[in-house]
Amino acid sequence: MVETQEARLKRMKMRSWRRGTKEMDLILGPYADASLATMDPVRLDLFDALLEENDQDLYPWVSGTQACPARYLELLTEIAAFARARHAGG
Repeated sequence: MVETQEARLKRMKMRSWRRGTKEMDLILGPYADASLATMDPVRLDLFDALLEENDQDLYPWVSGTQACPARYLELLTEIAAFARARHAGG
């Protein structure tokens, strides 16, 4: 059965908010809420792949304490900037 676009976005939002670590919930959840609906199919595929990564890898990548895989660099840079702006504004 093929996943509908609506079901995919719902699944990805839930996966963004229920990561396993609170830090990644608070980074990926708000980003997903704000960004998923406007992502093109290629970007959605990349974000979906990112959601399969372990939080123990993701947090150092997004915080900049470890280099991330090149395929995620642009996306993680955007996510990190979003999180910083959100934190500064809150």
